Amino acid sequence: MALGTRWIEYLLPPVVTGAIVMTIGLNLAPVAVSSVKDSSFDAAMALVTILCVGLAAVLTRGMLQRLLILTGLVASYAIYALVTNGLGWGAPIDFSAIGAADWLGVPAFTAPSFSPHAIVLIAPVAIILVAENLGHIKAVGAMTGRDLDPYIGRAFVGDGLATVVSGASGGTGVTTYAENIGVMAVTRVYSTLIFVAAAGFAILLGFSPRFGALIQTIPGPVLAGTSIVVFGLIAVAGARIWIQNGVDLGDNVNLIVAAVTLVLGAGNFSIDFGGFTLDGIGTATFGAIILHLVLRRGAGRWQDVAG
Repeated sequence: MALGTRWIEYLLPPVVTGAIVMTIGLNLAPVAVSSVKDSSFDAAMALVTILCVGLAAVLTRGMLQRLLILTGLVASYAIYALVTNGLGWGAPIDFSAIGAADWLGVPAFTAPSFSPHAIVLIAPVAIILVAENLGHIKAVGAMTGRDLDPYIGRAFVGDGLATVVSGASGGTGVTTYAENIGVMAVTRVYSTLIFVAAAGFAILLGFSPRFGALIQTIPGPVLAGTSIVVFGLIAVAGARIWIQNGVDLGDNVNLIVAAVTLVLGAGNFSIDFGGFTLDGIGTATFGAIILHLVLRRGAGRWQDVAG
């Protein structure tokens, strides 16, 4: 917040941020696809879910269209229940856990403990969260057509405070969620007030084990189909950054940076540092930044020599 955003613009030009955002969606894609690849029935139901979300996007209007992910999920949930619990195809939904769960309950909280070894292993995760947060902000900026760079400092502070609160109660480091960005892309609802209200409801529902049990009944294929749509929207948001900023992929520097970043992320190229692993999103993010700096500087020097 004190230094401004010029350094971010230098380190993360549109070709880099677009590649990072696209990488997030491509890196998450195997998670959704792998959960249904071993069952033809599950794969078919995932495709039905995708169709339900797509139909909700183009055939509904008003509130239903703005809630198209939820609309498609509810419709596919009902179809899944009909063909499994009703017709006996596939694994039926078990509703017994809902009745056995209490309406109200307190989550399990854990007081923090401090271990130098654990701190050394976990603290670098914050760097990855910063990179993910930055990519998410760029994605939202591309979708809304607004320059959100002046708010990056606030976003980092918010991430830091949220991680402190989470760690103080036994949770993990937290960051912005790419899945929500995908929902924003398809609904075109960008109001921050909506997310404040959603956070309030999420906190309240967190004290209801019965609601948690209801969520647990959502079939895996339905979640997989929804995830495929959402993760795909994230990848498209990265391409939108390139298009809106006129990124020239005929420039070899841009071409190599984009190509390498996408493969590192989509292939989940990981690097181990002792007990710490930098996964595909992390390696793609840092790889894109470093590769762009090296190639751009090298190209500049070559032009100077040639001139």
